[in-house]
Amino acid sequence: MAKTLVVLLVAALLACACALPVERNRPAAADAERVLAAIGSRSIVLLGEVHDNAAQHAMREQALRRWIEGGARPTLLMEQFDREQQDELDRALARPGATADAVIASAAAVSARPGQGWHWPFYRPYVALAIEYRLPIVAANVSRADARRVISEGLLALGFDPHVPPDVAVGQESEILDGHCGQLDAADARRLVAAQVARDQFMARMIERAGPRAVVLLAGNGHVRSDIGVPRWLKPATRERSISIGLVESSASVESMHFDRVLSTPEQPRVDPCAAMRAAPGAGRAVGR
Repeated sequence: MAKTLVVLLVAALLACACALPVERNRPAAADAERVLAAIGSRSIVLLGEVHDNAAQHAMREQALRRWIEGGARPTLLMEQFDREQQDELDRALARPGATADAVIASAAAVSARPGQGWHWPFYRPYVALAIEYRLPIVAANVSRADARRVISEGLLALGFDPHVPPDVAVGQESEILDGHCGQLDAADARRLVAAQVARDQFMARMIERAGPRAVVLLAGNGHVRSDIGVPRWLKPATRERSISIGLVESSASVESMHFDRVLSTPEQPRVDPCAAMRAAPGAGRAVGR
């Protein structure tokens, strides 16, 4: 029974979508410039997203291309790949004539959950950019199996730091409850906190491992939050070199945002995700974190 509950909790866990200046919507031609201006001189960029927002993906890809064309050579950390896929990612990227589709397919072939629910047309341009400029791609996520284990056995079971600051735990619990549209109770949400913290700690670990090289983390907004996300697990010196940029939708509450910089885009038309969750309990919402 306990094992079944853990499986259901992991299946329900979603990635969720902070008080600084928010730049409201501007013409599309200026979108890339907005991101570049936010990056400034920082060499470690935690670049958020609402996962299904097409406009945000377009502006991020355009901005990264311009940044790279200007001489930057960052390591790309992508939430869309689990850490077990790293060896195959490296092999696929090294093959002569590698294409983005071939790299994605190779990584999926060693995944316990091929595709992982990601809308790959949104992420293919980042992989193509890495191939074009010979940039490393780092698998920045922990697997569903890892998440199940930390939920049932604790963070220490997989070598993660079990000492989670109270404000981080409370904040994560609140995000999980909100993200699940009232379909979880507080006790279940608290159990899921360990999985979210494991993801954030692993992303921070991969940033640290990149050393002096520039880094771009492509992840949901919840992961790049400066109050409870990846920045909380970076070393002070690394944090000084970093900037967390939240890409939010124009309907988001400014008061609830916690990023170093916030850029706003129009809201992506979508079916009410809470209605979908109520109709199919246990389904994760594909927006936000």
